[in-house]
Amino acid sequence: MPFNLNPFSSKATPSDSTGNSHQQNDKDEPISQALTVNRRKLEEILSGCPDVKYRQLRVHDKEAMLLYIDGLSDLHFLSQHVLQPLLHTSASDLETIALEALTVPNTGWVRTFAECVDHAFSGSALLFLDNEPHALSIPLAGWEQRGVEEPQAESVVRGPREGFTETLAVNISMLRRKIKSPALKLHTTTVGRYSKSMVAIAYLEGIAEETLVRETKERIDRIDIDGALESAYLEELILDKPYSPFPQVLTTERPDVIAGNLFEGRVAILMDGTPIAMVAPITLFSLLQSPEDYYQHFLMSTLIRWLRYGAALISLLLPSVYVAVLSFHHEMVPSLLFFTIVRSREEIPFPAIVEALMMEVAFEALREAGVKLPKQIGPAVSIVGALIIGDAAVSAGIVSATMVMVVAITGIASFMLPKYSVGMSLRLLRFPIMLLSSILGLFGTMLGVLALVIHLSTLRSFGVPYLSPIGPFQRKQWKDVGIRAPWWKMTSRPHLTGKYNSRRQTPISKPDPSKGNE
Repeated sequence: MPFNLNPFSSKATPSDSTGNSHQQNDKDEPISQALTVNRRKLEEILSGCPDVKYRQLRVHDKEAMLLYIDGLSDLHFLSQHVLQPLLHTSASDLETIALEALTVPNTGWVRTFAECVDHAFSGSALLFLDNEPHALSIPLAGWEQRGVEEPQAESVVRGPREGFTETLAVNISMLRRKIKSPALKLHTTTVGRYSKSMVAIAYLEGIAEETLVRETKERIDRIDIDGALESAYLEELILDKPYSPFPQVLTTERPDVIAGNLFEGRVAILMDGTPIAMVAPITLFSLLQSPEDYYQHFLMSTLIRWLRYGAALISLLLPSVYVAVLSFHHEMVPSLLFFTIVRSREEIPFPAIVEALMMEVAFEALREAGVKLPKQIGPAVSIVGALIIGDAAVSAGIVSATMVMVVAITGIASFMLPKYSVGMSLRLLRFPIMLLSSILGLFGTMLGVLALVIHLSTLRSFGVPYLSPIGPFQRKQWKDVGIRAPWWKMTSRPHLTGKYNSRRQTPISKPDPSKGNE
């Protein structure tokens, strides 16, 4: 037949202890040949859903019924391309109607009431004909959706300005525009017993390792949950170590970031209803890289990358080092600087650790308040609030000016991190390291760093070591970690798992103006 079968994967939904098993069995029943029986059964299943519409009509010499959901199906398209052709056709069976009467592509058969419900709530209209043991699904999704905009959290000076939307079909089309090859494969499934959220696993055939693709599919298929409203639901359910504070998948709104990672043999996970896509596997260093690193000169990208590494260390350790030195290691501070700090703390009634905790908590509260408030006033409130609270705290003798400066530098350093998720991890770990520093001095600081390194050494992202290519050491991959080498130097892809396609480009890509003059 020239039209598609059911495009939705049908996972078995286990019955629960609330009496839903009887309703589930009713939904799994096959469609009856009697139109009246079908309508009665559907009205029973979809009771309490006033937006479900039933349109009775006569097609040639048979009774027919059109089922659709108001707000999910495009009513104008339904009227022009479905109702009008049906009222004027001479066909008397669904197959002939699909082949000759309708002008809608991608129609398909549904044979059970469960499939009817899935298709209806995905925006399709269902055509039932008397004495037919199946129905025709007509895709007419037409709900309101947000247009393509620039990602707010991942803006770049040079690079594409488009970001993903909440519609999976639009996101896939944007990815197809970046990778115009049949090697881009998509595996679709649904997640959630009630939400039925569509999920697409994207990878490049011949580049992504087969075991990685198979492992990703298995982790997604194992998920059994009532509903998944955002990709964060999936992220928590597919991690190698769910208790780790570090992100083990990369999240992004940018199609170019997804395409770049697919070229390196990774797998992308896109979900309907959210603009946030995920990439796996990842390493710690991929979280510290920005898409703009690859859109500007490699020397500038290398400099900014090292500034970013330094900012990550400052964000994690600067308050802890300050507390440790001020509490235990006075001799490490130059005398003039030490006397300046002492004078600023003469009237401070709290020890350095209490002072640091108060300022860090206040700074984090202001940052979260700025994020939650409307865009027009959020940044102003966070900046003005920080200035007012900092100045008032110093004037009141609660904290010293030096501590305000340390916390401000720490906050600025955390803003330099390109991924919000890794910044959150460092902000969380900053507090226990500060407590260790206040108890054991710099020894406590190093103890916290050592525990962190041990944890990162044992961490995996879909089986890939989190500290790769440092541990295990892989010299060739340092071209995109320690530095950002020019494109004509990066001839091989990173080695992630198992067998892989190592050749990214030919070794003769280096520019050579002398050859053009010959």
